[in-house]
Amino acid sequence: MFLGYNTNGFAHHRLEDAIDILADLGYAGVALTLDVHHLDPFADNLAQQVAWVARRLSRHRLRCVVETGARFLLDPRRKHQPTLLSGTPEERAIRLDFLKRCVDIAADLGADCVSLWSGAADGPAPEGVLMLRLVDRCERLAEYAVQRNVRLAFEPEPGMFIDTLDRFAAFYEQLRHPALGLTLDIGHLVCQGEVPVSDHLRRWKDLLWNVHIEDMRRGQHEHLFFGEGEVDFADVFAGLRQAEYGGGVYVELSRHSYDAVATAQKAYTFLRSYLEN
Repeated sequence: MFLGYNTNGFAHHRLEDAIDILADLGYAGVALTLDVHHLDPFADNLAQQVAWVARRLSRHRLRCVVETGARFLLDPRRKHQPTLLSGTPEERAIRLDFLKRCVDIAADLGADCVSLWSGAADGPAPEGVLMLRLVDRCERLAEYAVQRNVRLAFEPEPGMFIDTLDRFAAFYEQLRHPALGLTLDIGHLVCQGEVPVSDHLRRWKDLLWNVHIEDMRRGQHEHLFFGEGEVDFADVFAGLRQAEYGGGVYVELSRHSYDAVATAQKAYTFLRSYLEN
């Protein structure tokens, strides 16, 4: 188990500077949120950019995961749209193409996984229809990921179609693909009342491939700095150790980008004490 940081928390930095700073602070991993200014998957010189990032990560001996949560990368007017649930096949194809590009980038970087979520429906549709859309596209994506030797880690997210672990379990039961595992966001569990967190870490340990961490309060989907919410971090790290988790625990504080360096430094100090106990 090691500490990492999501580049969405360095939104006002060049990617190369963010990587260098995180390595200097002691982080051992980087969660790369692909975005318009951070390794844009639609850039004309993408191959050169990916090779450059791979060299920089290797120079610092940093592990990485690829994150797909950019807000306006696919539609400049609609946050997190289109999705795998969208009402038209054309829009679902846009999201699937993007996710396949992320798989390609992850393969070239040697990333531990690609993290993704369901998104929310963009119009009224029966739940069964939405589940069919999601399972169908995720199955296609998983088959593609197998070809590139990349793992997919699915994240339940408040406000989205798959928002809780119970909903994830229902989705996973229909897909059960060996390339598909789980991203657990610690704050999301608290937000949704899925506590104690350690119970869920132990329950899902065999599929736990990626972890996000921040503080949060029950019923409020707001990523807070550590100590400002209701997360029991002693319980969290006890659960991670009991689950024998060996991957990255990635800080996700995108709205703290205005003070990125100081926030990352304070976060490292806070979490390191739990990691060492």
